[in-house]
Amino acid sequence: MTSLSHDQLRANVLAINDRIARAAVTSGRDPNVIKLISVSKTFPVSSIEAASAIGLSEFGENRVQEALGKMDQTSKLPIKWHLIGHLQSNKTRSAASRFDWIHSVDSEKILRRLEDAAAEAGTTPCALIQVDLASEARKHGACVDDLRKIFEVGHTCRAIKVRGLMLMPPFHPDPEMARPYFRRLREVREELAHDGVRMDMLQELSMGMSHDFDVAIQEGATMVRVGTALFGHRTSTV
Repeated sequence: MTSLSHDQLRANVLAINDRIARAAVTSGRDPNVIKLISVSKTFPVSSIEAASAIGLSEFGENRVQEALGKMDQTSKLPIKWHLIGHLQSNKTRSAASRFDWIHSVDSEKILRRLEDAAAEAGTTPCALIQVDLASEARKHGACVDDLRKIFEVGHTCRAIKVRGLMLMPPFHPDPEMARPYFRRLREVREELAHDGVRMDMLQELSMGMSHDFDVAIQEGATMVRVGTALFGHRTSTV
C-alpha cells in the first residue's frame, strides 16, 4: 500500500478538522472536546510515522497482533493506542498490557478478564462498552439489557477504567441513516446515568467513521474513528 505524500496527508487532516469543527459548532458543541482516532489498520508503519510527525497522537487498530508489531516499531513516538476491533478472550492479556484504550468490551466476562490481566501487568487502560443496537449477525456488542450488569462489574474494577460507550451502526452510504443509532446511544448513556452509573464511567461516546462522523458529532460523539478520510482507501485487509 502506497503512503500518501506529506502534503496530501496534511491536507486530509485539515479537511477532517474542518468537518469536526463545523459539525460541533452547528450542534452548539466545543470542537476541542472531540478526539480524532486515526484508524491505521492495514496501513504501514510509515503512514503512522507521517501522521505522528504532523501532530496526530491517537491511533486505532482492529487486530491485536497487527497492532503489537506497529507498537514495537513506533515505541519512541508519542502515541496512544486504541483497540477498536473485536476482542477475543485469548487476546485480553496482550490488549490489557499494551493498549491505552479498548473500545470493544462487550461482556462481563471480557471486562473481568481485562481487569485481571491489567492488574497483573500493572497497567490502567481505559475501556468502552460496545453496544449492539441493530442486532446484526456479523457485528459484536452487548445488548442494551445487559449493560447494567457490565457496568456493575465496571464499578468494581480497579485497574481497568470504564469510560463510556462505543457503537458501530449498520453501514449505509447515506450518513443520515446512521443518525437514529447515534442518537439512541446518547439516550442509552442518559438512561444509564439515571439508573446510577457514575458519570466518570460515561464520559465518552465513540461513534462515527469517515463518511458519517459529522452526524455522530451532532448527536454527541466525543471520539470519532477515521481511517479512509485520513489515509486513503485500503487496498489490503492484511
